[in-house]
Amino acid sequence: MISEWRNMTSYEIREDMVNNPDHYTQGHIECIDAMRAMLTEEEFIGFLRGNSFKYHWRLRGKADSLEDLQKAKWYDNKLEEILRKEKT
Repeated sequence: MISEWRNMTSYEIREDMVNNPDHYTQGHIECIDAMRAMLTEEEFIGFLRGNSFKYHWRLRGKADSLEDLQKAKWYDNKLEEILRKEKT
C-alpha cells in the first residue's frame, strides 16, 4: 500500500480521501450505503443536501479548503444522481 501511495500524485491522494476514505467503511459496507438503506428517499436527499451545505459552510476555515470543496461536490453529485433517477 505504501508503494502505491508513493506513486500517486497529491491530487490522487486527495481524491481518495474524498471518494473512498478507509475510515468510512466498516467491514464491506460503506457508511453512505448504510445511511441510504436506513433512510427514506426524502430523508436521504436531506442528508445529502445537509452535508453539502456543511462542507461549503466551513470551507474557508479549514487548512485544506479544496478537499472540503471536493467533498461538497461529491454530495452534490450523489444528489444529482438521485434526482436524475426520479425523472426517469
